[in-house]
Amino acid sequence: MNIHEYQAKELLRSYGVPVPAGNVAFSDAQAYSIAEELGGDRWVVKAQIHAGGRGKAGGVKVARSLDEVRKIADEMIGMTLVTHQTGPRGRVVKRVLIEEASDIVDEFYLGFVIDRASQRITIVASAEGGVEIEEVAKRNPQAIIKETIDPAIGLADFQCRKVAAAMGLRDKERMTQLVRIMKRIYRCFRDKDALQAEINPLAQVDGGKLICLDAKFNFDTNALYRHPDVNELRDLDEEDPKEVEASGHGLNYIALDGDIGCIVNGAGLAMATMDAITLHGGRPANFLDVGGGASPEKVTNACRIVMEDPNVKALLVNIFAGINRCDWIATGLIQAYQTLNIELPMVVRLAGTNVEEGRKILEESGLPFVQAANLDDAAAKAVATVKGESA
Repeated sequence: MNIHEYQAKELLRSYGVPVPAGNVAFSDAQAYSIAEELGGDRWVVKAQIHAGGRGKAGGVKVARSLDEVRKIADEMIGMTLVTHQTGPRGRVVKRVLIEEASDIVDEFYLGFVIDRASQRITIVASAEGGVEIEEVAKRNPQAIIKETIDPAIGLADFQCRKVAAAMGLRDKERMTQLVRIMKRIYRCFRDKDALQAEINPLAQVDGGKLICLDAKFNFDTNALYRHPDVNELRDLDEEDPKEVEASGHGLNYIALDGDIGCIVNGAGLAMATMDAITLHGGRPANFLDVGGGASPEKVTNACRIVMEDPNVKALLVNIFAGINRCDWIATGLIQAYQTLNIELPMVVRLAGTNVEEGRKILEESGLPFVQAANLDDAAAKAVATVKGESA
């Protein structure tokens, strides 16, 4: 689960991490009032969406008067911001962050992630801040510093000093500041079951002070039950409506950009199904795991959610029944066909518990199901159907 920048900064502020003074505004009048309260003669107006690349897309601007703050906020709120992370559809800006402007002397990158190889929290840092870390990795991989944290010990001071030195912050004052910042971000990361914390840039401003000018947090959705305070920060408007609806029905759904809708039980089989579609020259439209105990109602909801994507041209149902039963799935598919008036071609592969009963139910339904013998056969038939070839 992602949160907005202003929410991430409030979270960091509660742990004593230095961030710019500012507040969120939902209207131009509110933006004016916040800037007036902050004082000064320059302010930064930042669009709040769950995507990076806002600055290049016109979502971050500096205002030099209160009237300009109002004007920029009025232009931003309601606009559709298109960045390299939003896709061509973009995201509608519904709020802006108003902050005091800082005089930046230098910029650094600081991130905390879960390293899957070591299964530990790992620091990723670089002296090249203000740009995407992926660009740095491609252009100058030696500029990236990594430090793995032992969960039994926690983040040690010597590790912080090691990272600081590698970033070029070798003087006592800045090193001391960075050690303090890193340990507090680590504590926040650990306490809240975060998966990613990215500070880009971590800036040195006039006077030698280090401050987090931007902040991004991503949290483990499976751990949110332990953190109601974090769960309250969720902005459903920033998420795919189909994914939100699917989670309400106990379905794991992730939208993709293909044209073959996938309805599968089990995350591993769902991934294998998408791979098989790609292998045969097709493109999956989604990842969808109906889970282990899919009732006919659950299957119907899965079909409906997948078909809400206008790009879907065919459905591929791949079920290996263990806890599930193939006759349940077959009944659910017939119910979906009749309830939803499905007109799209549907390729079905059933295997496992009560497979013969399930296949018989589909055959005797009189509905145009295309049955497949195995995963490879199902993927080939789905791709051929989309391409207008005989399945």
